[in-house]
Amino acid sequence: MRLKDVELESRPCPLDCPTEHDLVLVGRDRLHRLPGEFKVVRCRTCGLMRTDPRPTAETMDFYYPEEYGPYQSTRVGMNLEKSWLRQRLTSLAKRIINLRIDCVPTLPPGKMLEIGCAAGAFLHRMANLGWDVEGIEFSEQAAEAARSLGYQVQGSRLETAPPRAQTYDLIVGWMVLEHLHEPIVALQKLHSWAKPGARLVISVPNAAAWEFALFKDAWFALQLPTHLYHLTPHSLAKLLERGGWRIEKVFHQRDIGNLLTSLGYFLQDRRRFPAVAKRLIAFPSQKKGLIYLSLLPLTYLLSAIGQTGRTTVWALRQDD
Repeated sequence: MRLKDVELESRPCPLDCPTEHDLVLVGRDRLHRLPGEFKVVRCRTCGLMRTDPRPTAETMDFYYPEEYGPYQSTRVGMNLEKSWLRQRLTSLAKRIINLRIDCVPTLPPGKMLEIGCAAGAFLHRMANLGWDVEGIEFSEQAAEAARSLGYQVQGSRLETAPPRAQTYDLIVGWMVLEHLHEPIVALQKLHSWAKPGARLVISVPNAAAWEFALFKDAWFALQLPTHLYHLTPHSLAKLLERGGWRIEKVFHQRDIGNLLTSLGYFLQDRRRFPAVAKRLIAFPSQKKGLIYLSLLPLTYLLSAIGQTGRTTVWALRQDD
């Protein structure tokens, strides 16, 4: 697909608010430096921020190239490159240092669905804990990588996915909701696929964090145009409620990569300290070492005051 094939559409607030909104900022794709400028607007009634206009669902593929980060970082085979000792040390570190990135409630193993499962790393992890897992993935290439591990993964958009043959005890989605063209349709569909008392666990960027106010269009978690909604805990709660879910817990993730990359973009835009900017932008994709460990106290502090820029939310299915 080429840029000229990308079609844009303007859509109202999904919460059925009046059409009035305010311009928040104009930004661009920073992950892959693909062309185009995109506006972020805020609904005057409910405060939900959205990208408008936006690429249509049929032409958004242009902004998800094969090298898109989550498709690569969730490949299970990547872990096989580590030595046995390194794998053990990594596992131990994750148990000791809870970053709250993909934490789920303590539940007896049952049936789990992951939306936006990418290449299957989390499916693999939960299957090893005894869960019966399935996935839905927009990228056919990533879905095929997950299928190669033996997992049932449907390659489609969540909004257009057909009814499931079973219901689920747990549904998860890591940094997915903000990508969906029709988030309420998706949440209502997940509600219909969930058993009574089921949990929905999702992570999203937190646009209420001071990072967004400080860095604006250089905020790493903005990720235009693939992030179609820019959520705060307040606006997220409204979406979930409309979709049939009630928030139980909100965890502010203990990860400073968001902040460091945003600072790198900020310096890059101003052509200041180019070597430092380059290293900061690359930080999330680098192997974590002593520098990362030395910053953990700061991440714990920022998490405690709700200012790490990303949240993980547990929600409970509301009965019909």
